[in-house]
Amino acid sequence: MASTVLSLRIDGELLDRIRHHAARRGMSVQDYVVRTLVRDDFDERFKTAVDETERFYRSSTG
Repeated sequence: MASTVLSLRIDGELLDRIRHHAARRGMSVQDYVVRTLVRDDFDERFKTAVDETERFYRSSTG
């Protein structure tokens, strides 16, 4: 997988909180942010799959 640089500007207080969360997990800020984004993306895709499954079963029983 190729990687690309993403640059963003965030509030200093938010960065401090992110650093704290990353340090508690023994991770770099970069790894923590990437893992959080990946997890959020998975959660969103999983919710979509569950919603589609529920719609499918609702429509097939009606």
